[in-house]
Amino acid sequence: MYRFFTYREFAMNEAITPVAQDVIRVGKLEIRYLNESGNGCQMGCFEMRVPPGSNVPPPHSHPANEEIVYVLEGTLRYSVDSETRDLGPGDSMATPCGAVHGFSNMGDVMVRALVINSPDIGAQFFREVGTIINAGGPPDKVKLMATMQKFGLVPGMPPTAK
Repeated sequence: MYRFFTYREFAMNEAITPVAQDVIRVGKLEIRYLNESGNGCQMGCFEMRVPPGSNVPPPHSHPANEEIVYVLEGTLRYSVDSETRDLGPGDSMATPCGAVHGFSNMGDVMVRALVINSPDIGAQFFREVGTIINAGGPPDKVKLMATMQKFGLVPGMPPTAK
């Protein structure tokens, strides 16, 4: 007896060895894109690693992008507008379009989190910011602001905790 599989059934059951992704370094932060937008999909997903006490991006918003952060390891302090939470493994927090948000690692272990943006901001944003931040010395704030604006990010005031 023969069994016919659709492409979807076969693909779902097939063991696939993941291809190593490029790690984008922005200071001490590491970004590894798992899926960039394309082929009709607007979402992007990346793994973010945040070492303890590392410098993080300033609070900002994306007027045209939603974001979800899902913590895999460690504790990520995440703020959206006036709400601040310490997210542990299995916790998530959503950022609506235009909401000012920021994050930090106040703990003593590396944080690993999945971040999903819709539509995707793209790996090129992180590459360009990494070039500015990793150049040595204080970052060029004019270049940093221009890059943020180029990719639709708007600097914001730090969120205040409730």
